[in-house]
Amino acid sequence: MVSLPHPIQYQGSKRKLASVILNFLPNKVERFLEPFAGTAAISIAVASKHISQSFWLNDINKPLIELLELIVERPEEIISAYSNIWNEQHHDSIKHYFEVRENFNQTNDPKLFLYLLARCVKGSVRYNSDGLFNQSPDKRRKGTQPDKMRKNIEGVSALLKDKCRFTSLDYREVLAEAKSSDFVYIDPPYQGVCGNRDSRYFSGINFDDFVLILEQLNQRGVAFAISYDGKRGTKTFGLPLPKELGLKKIEIEVGRSSQATLLGREEITIESLYLSPNILHGQSSELESYISKAARQPTLLEMYG
Repeated sequence: MVSLPHPIQYQGSKRKLASVILNFLPNKVERFLEPFAGTAAISIAVASKHISQSFWLNDINKPLIELLELIVERPEEIISAYSNIWNEQHHDSIKHYFEVRENFNQTNDPKLFLYLLARCVKGSVRYNSDGLFNQSPDKRRKGTQPDKMRKNIEGVSALLKDKCRFTSLDYREVLAEAKSSDFVYIDPPYQGVCGNRDSRYFSGINFDDFVLILEQLNQRGVAFAISYDGKRGTKTFGLPLPKELGLKKIEIEVGRSSQATLLGREEITIESLYLSPNILHGQSSELESYISKAARQPTLLEMYG
């Protein structure tokens, strides 16, 4: 896949896996839903391949979804705001970052959020127990240059402008409205913190609630794919989804774990993609053939939930 625009370098984003994930999606869908949109990496990829002309981007993190809406619908406004904030760094960029962070925590202004995401350590969003953004700045860099940010924002806007609905709802409200003509890509918060407050993530989800809503999607004939659990080396993350859901599990090899490499260990990171029964029911044998072929390759392993 040609390199796609991404203004937000967000830890946990599926931008690097998008081309693989798209191989398992239908060629055309009426509407594409992301109830945990994050930076909308998969929707951006779907738009670039003309798989859908209609998108519903939702995330419980309201400043993040408001930022996405600015990027898509009012690109010049957010480009100008980012450039101004970035250029205000001057000689003491660390002090500037903390001032912007304090201002953001008081206002939740999405324009300030873009600068923080571009400048914070590893593009990693962190919140304290009071729900305030508390990630530190990356002291080795000053964040994405304004010219590069402009190019990425304009690229995303060109792909998604006037095609999206933006909401900040509980994911269950979004999935309750999903139709059989839709396709839903589900990328919930790291399962290890489901149901609990964790400073690394904005919000977790309850496992039993999640399984119930997936059962309901199956009953209504809604096709979906889920990026869910995974493993690194011999360590597995998260509870497996129940076999009763009838999901097909594809294991995608992401590569060597940078964390493990720093500790002198050679560990491969694997992420799982679950495909709903309604994906295969609505497609030709071409997708089944691709899955079988991919399973024989060293980077993709087919399993069954």
